[in-house]
Formats: sequence, structure tokens, C-alpha cells
Amino acid sequence: MTANGYLPLFETKPAKGRNALKLFSLTILLSIFLIWLYRLMYIPRKGEAGRYAWIGMFISEVFFGLYWIMTQTVRWNVVHRYPFKDRLSYRYEDELPGVDIFVCTADPILEPPSMVMNTVLSVMAYNYPPEKLSVYLSDDGCSELTFYALLEASKFSKYWIPFCKKFAVEPSSPEAYFNLNIDLQDPVFALEWGTIKKLYEDMKTRIVSAVEKGRLSDEIKGQHRGFSEWNSKVTNKDHQSIVQILIEGWNSNAVDIDGNPLPTLIYVSRQKKPQYAHNFKAGALNALIRVSSEISNAPIILNVDCDMYSNDRDAIRNALCFFMDEKQGQQISYVQYPQSYENITNNDLYSNAGLVSFKIELAGFDGYGTMPYIGTGCFHRRDILCGRKYFENCKVEWNVVKDKIKGRTIKELEEASKLVANCSYENGSQWGKEMGLVYGCLAEDMVTGLAIQCRGWKPVYYHPAKRAFRGVAPTTLDQHLVQFSRWTQGMFQIFLSKYCPLIYGHGKIKFGAQLGYCMYLLWAPVSLPTIYYVIIPALCLLHGVPLFPKVFGLWFLPFAYAFVAKTAYSLIEDLISGNTLKGWWNSQRMWVIRRTTAHFFGFIDTVFRQLGLSETGFVVTDKVVDDDVLKRYEQEIMEFGNSSIMFTIISTLALLNLFSLSWGIKILAFGTAFVELENLIPQIIICGLIVMVNIPVYEALFFRRDKGCMPSSVTFKSIVIASVAVLLPIY
Repeated sequence: MTANGYLPLFETKPAKGRNALKLFSLTILLSIFLIWLYRLMYIPRKGEAGRYAWIGMFISEVFFGLYWIMTQTVRWNVVHRYPFKDRLSYRYEDELPGVDIFVCTADPILEPPSMVMNTVLSVMAYNYPPEKLSVYLSDDGCSELTFYALLEASKFSKYWIPFCKKFAVEPSSPEAYFNLNIDLQDPVFALEWGTIKKLYEDMKTRIVSAVEKGRLSDEIKGQHRGFSEWNSKVTNKDHQSIVQILIEGWNSNAVDIDGNPLPTLIYVSRQKKPQYAHNFKAGALNALIRVSSEISNAPIILNVDCDMYSNDRDAIRNALCFFMDEKQGQQISYVQYPQSYENITNNDLYSNAGLVSFKIELAGFDGYGTMPYIGTGCFHRRDILCGRKYFENCKVEWNVVKDKIKGRTIKELEEASKLVANCSYENGSQWGKEMGLVYGCLAEDMVTGLAIQCRGWKPVYYHPAKRAFRGVAPTTLDQHLVQFSRWTQGMFQIFLSKYCPLIYGHGKIKFGAQLGYCMYLLWAPVSLPTIYYVIIPALCLLHGVPLFPKVFGLWFLPFAYAFVAKTAYSLIEDLISGNTLKGWWNSQRMWVIRRTTAHFFGFIDTVFRQLGLSETGFVVTDKVVDDDVLKRYEQEIMEFGNSSIMFTIISTLALLNLFSLSWGIKILAFGTAFVELENLIPQIIICGLIVMVNIPVYEALFFRRDKGCMPSSVTFKSIVIASVAVLLPIY
């Protein structure tokens, strides 16, 4: 505690070794400059073979160099945050603010209601005063099956929440908790554990059975008046606003089996009409902001995806340490936790975990006083989400909140909430512009975070050792690539819009942070030089056209140093972040695959949209997995199994480099008179590396016979395309 009585609720420490990293980065930067110089000095003359291929290599290497600089700016400024939740409890326990929690779902088939309810139950069980917690489920699929599941969860919560509090249960998702190996030696605990597990399994069975049938019995519909909202005219794309308060947390009768208050629980499905744009998840969250302001109106909002359950019962208290710090908290807009997944394989087969991104890159943003909002696991201040701009010495009164409940019946609260969830409510307003989440692109979360920071607010990134939220990662390559294609498209849309960080953020956020944002926003165009580098050196090798200096010449040194230094640093970074050696190798494979497929299609889709040839769409990631597929995933066997055009591209590029490597090995072994072999060795090395990362692709093409192998149609098309490609002339 300081002399004036100030007790900091968190501290910030810079990462160790930042200066050494800057010096190391400068040596790589010098080698990149020398590579550019070499390309300019030795451009083949007009009429010489490979002149245009050489110019393309130069352009690609310039792009790679500039992109690498963007990636380094955030790494130079990494900081770590440490909250003191014990101090928060000691000083502010009676002044803790209300918290509204938003859970979003959109499809009861792709996002099973039983999974969604686990997320809902986990956030209802926080170690926080229940009378200050309100949980809102946004159902953009407007499914009575989801509503029924929430009704079942509301009943089960009366048993689950006191059980969690009594035994400090973590994780507080029933499914995740009961899948753990629990010590049941204590007979009292064992009895309660068995009782609660039986109640949970019965609830889950009823929910799953209803979903499988696709309809509800009249007996079930008679359990709650809310089912009357669904009739034959209601569809997921055309329906009225539905708001149903299932647990009235402010009512003294809303208690668990031990007589303690329960959190408020509310079902929301905003109105949808075919003639209105609904703006996907951003529109759903904005509707939730307005609906919640009519009921609980808490100053803090947490939003989580429907598959991202709570893994730390103290996550709210940790986040509040940043908001409620007397000196540093006034300017904080949101506290972002990293994403974490429970189903990552031992060596992270598809590089889903993003360990380096979450441990290093995002912590580097925090060092610049910025942080991308990643759409889930984020605590917001309501007033800032609603458009408030920062000014110096602005004070926050956490408990000065207008009571919207007093003197109003449940029916009145629901009807008032329905009005603000109607399609027409936003007409002529600033919602989607200056208020709420920003509309206009698929990456609405990232552009919203950027807009908030450019209004003067500063977010915080908190990466605790104990994961606050855990979700489900894609378990097939196709799901993974579709998800990344959507993200890529959304982020490139931001770069091409008025929200481009280099323009919109100029003078508002630091230049290093602007470059950091561009590191993600330029995933799409960086696919082009990557595809060029995967194709052209292989084709030139087949035609005996050298693109690199002799391996024993001085000009080869900057190429060799840049490659070795960046590779070694990448490996060290992964290992420090908790990955394995094989996991790092898997990430290198996925780096190539994503850039040549998902990022490339994100680029194409964005260009088409900019030209008015297509419209933005939103794809919900399938959370349901076949047992056969899951078994292969757990065995770390890559899943192909369909005729996706992305798989055709992956196979074609793998085969092209295999053909080129075979030819290169042949000329090394038997010699040739048409070129000096020393000039071609770098291209043979590149083809060799690409072949090595593609070994699982060759296995799927030629050796596997399971359902996850490459379809014969893909194999045939890839062989034909690669065979034709080797005949193309090089200019």
C-alpha cells in the first residue's frame, strides 16, 4: 500500500529478454535487406530464362520481409499482467458490480443444446454473489429445442450451483467435470457426487432425446408458458422477438436447494425478418446489450461462445481487479482472456491451440496499450460498448446503476425487452456504428475492439496459468480450414475498409500496434507470395532454371542465415509456449496448408465481395463429430475424406514438389550438362522441406484405406494438374 492509501489491484511486468530479441531481430533484418539487394543486382537480362520468375521471387521476398517486420513489432513489447483478487475481496467485497453474461448460439444441430447448457451452467456457478449475476442465452436459431434445454438447465442449476460452491468444483461445466477422474474416498462427497451425476445424466438424456426427435411433446410444452411463442409460422429466419425470464434472480423465491439465491437466467431470440439484415453474431450481441439494459443493466458484460465453458470460478474477480483499480482502472475498456481448447491432441495435429499467438503475440499488443477483441472470453464495460468516449479523469461509479426491475412485473420486463430486440429498433440509430459491435464484416469482434481503442480506451490482456475458459477446437482439417477462411475474409475486409489500422488508428494507437493488427489483417494477401514460393522454385528446378545463389558463395549466406535464424527462433518460441517438437512441426505443416488454401480463398472471397460479385456469409462451425473421425483425430491422423477444392490444391502442390524433388535428386545423383548443380541445390532443399511437411498428404493419397483418406477423385485430379504443370514453360 502506498503512503496515500492506494492499494494496486494488479501489476504489469515486461517480459525478460526484450532487448536481446530486438538485437537478434536486427541481424535477421540485415539478412533480409541483403536478400533484396541480391535480387535487384542479379536480375536476369531480357531474353534470359527465368527473368520474370526472378522478379516474382523478389516481390514475394519483399512481401515476406515486410510481413516479418509486422510480426516482430508485437514481440518486442511483451508484458504480463498479474491481478490481486485477494485485495479486491478485502477492499471491495460489498461494492462488487453486477455482471451480465452473454452466451450465443445459432444452430441446435451444429451446436448441440446439451453442449450449450454446459456452458450456461458453468457461468452460473461463478464464485460471485449470485444476486449480481445475470445470464442471457441468445438463440439466433430460434429453436424451441434450445429453449427446452435451457428450461431443463434452470431446474438442474438448483442442485448444481450449491454442489459447485460446497466442493469448489472446477471446471464448473458438468460434462467436463464428470469426465475427470475424481477421488471418491470421502463417503459424504461420493454420495452427493453420485446424486448430482445421476441428475445431470437424466437431464442430458432428456435434452438429447428431444433433439434427436426434432420436436417436443405436448406434455413438455405444458411445462412453461414460453413454448406458446412457437407456432407453425415461426422459422429460424422469420419470427418475432422472444424473451423469457426463466429464473428471477431478484425474487426471494428464486433459490437453490440450500435456500441461497440463484443467478438470473433469461432466454432471448431477437426478431428476424427476411427483408432485414441481421448482421450475424454482432447483431445478436447488440440485441443482448439492449435487452439486458431493460432488465439487469449490469455495468460489466462478459460474452462467451456457446462451446466455451468456464474453467476458473474466480475469472470474474480476476477481471474486476483491472477495472476497479483506483488509478489504472479508469481507462480500461475490456479485459480479454485467451481462448483454450479441451480437445487438443498431444502434438496439436491441426495447430488449433495457437500457443504462440496467445502467449506471446497478444501479450505484445498489451505492451502497446492495445489488444484485439477476439469475440469470446471478454469482459466489457457496458458504457464503453454503448459508445462512451474516453476523457481524462473520468470516474466510474460501479454501483450507480438505474434499477429497471423495481415496480415492474415479469410480463412488463419481457415486453419492454422484446421491443429493443425488434429488427426495426436500430433503424436510424448509431447501433452497429458508434454503439455496440460494429457491423459490416465477418470479423466484427476485431473491428469493434479497434474502434473502442481509437476512442481513447485501453484494453487489457490477461493470460493466467489456469485457463479461464475452455472450448472445442475443430477436429477435421475441413472444419479447420473453413473456420480460418472465414476469419481471413473478415480481417481482410477490415484492412480494405475505413477501419484499416494504418489510417483509422493513425495518431490514436501506437504505430507498433497498427502493424500488429496488420499482421492478422493481411493473412489473405500473404497467401499469394506463399503460393508463388511453393510453385515457382519447383517448376524452375524441373526446367533447370536457378533462382538462388550458389550454396558456397557469399550471397548464399543471408539466405541461409535468415532461414536458420527464423526457424530456430520459431522452434524456441513454440517450446517456450508449451508446444512439443512434433507439435511445432505440425504447426509448420499447417502454416503452409492454411496459407495456400484457407487464406487464399479468404483473399478471393474478399475481392469478389469488394467487386460486388458475392455477399458476406456466416458459417457456423460444426461442433458434432462422428466417432470414427474422433478416433482418427485422437490418433493424430489427418482427416481428408471429402472432395473439397482445398484438398485438391493441397494434393496438387504436394505432388508438384514431389515430382520436382525426384528430378532434383536424379540430377544430383547422375549429373547433368545443362546447368551447374550448385545453383539448384537451394531449390532442391525447398522442395525437400515441402515434401517433408506433406508426408501425411502422401499417406492419404496413396497408402491409407480408411474413410479419412483422400478421395480417389481428388487424387486423380491432383495427379493430372501436377503433371500438366511440370510442362509449363518458365519465363
